[in-house]
Amino acid sequence: MTKLTSRLCCLLCVLSQNVNAEEALIAVATNFFNSAKQIESSFERSTQHQVTLVSGSTGKLYAQIRHGAPFDAFLAADQERPRLLEGSPFGVRNSRFTFAIGQLALASASPEVIKADAQESLRQRPNGPFAIANPALAPYGDASRKALQSLQQWSALEGDIVLGESVGQTFAMVATGNVQLGIVALSQAMNPGHSNAVSYVRISTLLHESIRQDAVLLSHGKDNLAAREFLKFLRVEVTQAFLLDSGYGVE
Repeated sequence: MTKLTSRLCCLLCVLSQNVNAEEALIAVATNFFNSAKQIESSFERSTQHQVTLVSGSTGKLYAQIRHGAPFDAFLAADQERPRLLEGSPFGVRNSRFTFAIGQLALASASPEVIKADAQESLRQRPNGPFAIANPALAPYGDASRKALQSLQQWSALEGDIVLGESVGQTFAMVATGNVQLGIVALSQAMNPGHSNAVSYVRISTLLHESIRQDAVLLSHGKDNLAAREFLKFLRVEVTQAFLLDSGYGVE
């Protein structure tokens, strides 16, 4: 085989891959966006498909999907919205699965505010606003409220609580020091890009209901190979190992 023939074969191989390559638009809960970006890079290198991620609070993304936003798949921060979509004309039946289990952290940009555990940190907290994600929009916010109730701190804090639209916005408030203390996603606090932004202590998963994060294929993406393959990629062993290292639980 001549060099030219060899090059032509390689070119035909690449072209055949690109013929089958597709693009997908994926809605991603804010807490998972940074992890999803890294998974996206690995996925695109492995498959030739292209993925565009759009982040927001689970509640807001759900509303956009219900109003016709052209997302092909949805990675939520809860199970409820994907379940509702799966049972409606907006979702593909039997496509829903849990891709990650979220965890909480009590965080501050001031290291001295974080004590040995969450209970002690809350007892000795500085006066002023305390940030959590909006429980009505963000599953991490609902879990934060339940954790505070379990720690018998909700009543004492309720008057000082400021709400982020998403857990991403909540993290920004804490990391910038605009709020001295707040509850964020453990994955955000552990993110290497945030390593100098906050000090944190984990909040026990026994203090709140499990934050099971479900994915669902949407009707707009039912024939989209990129969307289907991306959802499969979330479940491969290497991705699951990455999620464990990133502050999530997996099944």
